[in-house]
Amino acid sequence: MNYNEEMKKIINSFDGKKKLLLHSCCGPCSSSVIERLKNYFNITVLYYNPNIEPIEEYYKRKEEQIRLLKELNVEFLDIDYLNEEYHNKIVGFENEPENGLRCPLCYELRMEKTAKIAKDNNFDYFCTTLTVSPHKPSKIINEIGIKLQDKYNLPYLLSDFKKEDGYKRSIELSKEYNLYRQDYCGCLYSKRINNEE
Repeated sequence: MNYNEEMKKIINSFDGKKKLLLHSCCGPCSSSVIERLKNYFNITVLYYNPNIEPIEEYYKRKEEQIRLLKELNVEFLDIDYLNEEYHNKIVGFENEPENGLRCPLCYELRMEKTAKIAKDNNFDYFCTTLTVSPHKPSKIINEIGIKLQDKYNLPYLLSDFKKEDGYKRSIELSKEYNLYRQDYCGCLYSKRINNEE
């Protein structure tokens, strides 16, 4: 399936801007996604990433996200760190390799929180920036989104934001806005694996 073609069909059916709750993993990843969607949605960014460790790294990324959103004039929805939610979700999968069975659990945790908050606050759509990363499988992320769409009766915006130079554009915008770009996904497991490579 071409997720971006499906996204374009949805967007082209609009008769005005819709309200989108966009889960963001970090400022750099959100930059090109916001640029791509801002003409079609009133975007609010949710920064819910309880997987990011240590806590100093979490706050560093969060501050960069907020700084970028202020420059772009995009709404920000704050949420607590809630690191224990991540660790509870991945019990038994701690030793999985990067991109193994642990990662989809992490995607689902963050996307489900987004869907629930979007539903509770009358958003028209929910989505995530996760598909902009070349290291994350858009197929799995979109399958999670569709499952949550059905569970919460709220449309999920299909996407593969890395395509059509989306990832390349995020690097360009990161340089333009002088954004901090981390060198590991977020959890200490990915940091350990990255350091071993």
